Amino acid sequence: MRHAFWRGSRHPHGCHFEPQHDWAGYGCGPRGACDMPRHGHHHHHDDGGAGAFGVRRPLRFLAHKLDLDEKQVTALARILDELKIERDQAAVDDRRSLAEFADAVSGEAFDAAKATSGGDRRVQTATRLRDAVVRALQAMHALLNPDQRERLSYMLRTGILGV
Repeated sequence: MRHAFWRGSRHPHGCHFEPQHDWAGYGCGPRGACDMPRHGHHHHHDDGGAGAFGVRRPLRFLAHKLDLDEKQVTALARILDELKIERDQAAVDDRRSLAEFADAVSGEAFDAAKATSGGDRRVQTATRLRDAVVRALQAMHALLNPDQRERLSYMLRTGILGV
């Protein structure tokens, strides 16, 4: 994972650093729609991969597309953070499963117990991740007004947003 740190009043996205708009550690620009966490005057940014909802910066994207107010942005930041933690754990579990599969085939004889353990780990991880996605969607449903829910549904249905 590559990290970059920026100093000063400008952010790589061109938005301005506005300390008065610090919604739960998020929020550059007048709407607080940028999802780059703040650490004092430094911006910490993860350049790697898609975010929790299949877009690079899901908080900023959703805040803009759904026209969220600052309370909604704060709550959504928490929801996405919890989902990110679960996805990060799933990635660790996946590496452990792969290691078990590798161990199963590395010996003189195939180790079915190790392969089964790796497979079981994958099933458990998938179940936990499914439950986390359902919780996130349920929390988002409760957070949004009917118009915002309709827009979120459209983005999910058309593949603009992936979960």
